[in-house]
Amino acid sequence: MKTVFVTVGTTCFDDLITAMTSIEVVKALVDRGYTDVVLQVGRGSFVPDTQSCPGLRLEAFRFKESIAENIQQADLVISHAGAGSCLEALGAGKPLLVVVNDKLMDNHQLELAQQLQADSHLLYCTCSTLPQTLIDMDLSALLPLLPGQPQKFASFMDKAVGLV
Repeated sequence: MKTVFVTVGTTCFDDLITAMTSIEVVKALVDRGYTDVVLQVGRGSFVPDTQSCPGLRLEAFRFKESIAENIQQADLVISHAGAGSCLEALGAGKPLLVVVNDKLMDNHQLELAQQLQADSHLLYCTCSTLPQTLIDMDLSALLPLLPGQPQKFASFMDKAVGLV
């Protein structure tokens, strides 16, 4: 069993959930050997049914007390670019693919994703480039974000969002 966990945090990011159930994304995941997809859909209006991803077992939920167990059980985490979600997945040592919501104005999430990709901690894409990113990604090239350096991460965040 090979699991993908997708999280949108507390946001509404229907475009990501819709993309995850597209024929192209489902095929890319199946071709990479994934068998299960768990979707945390947040406040979105689209909650796919269990038959939405032919060839994959699908579970979807809005919220739960903690997604730490879902992250721990995942072989790949796909997330929106929220700092909390990124930090939680990277802190768990999981390969992370961040999907940036390019419809957001003044998108600081893009800056965060770009910097973390430049440092080889994650890969990022948009909903429109997700299928090709899944096909091309090399998760073995990713480097862990070392734990126990909250000040370094805080400084990084300040720089990424333009506070310094």
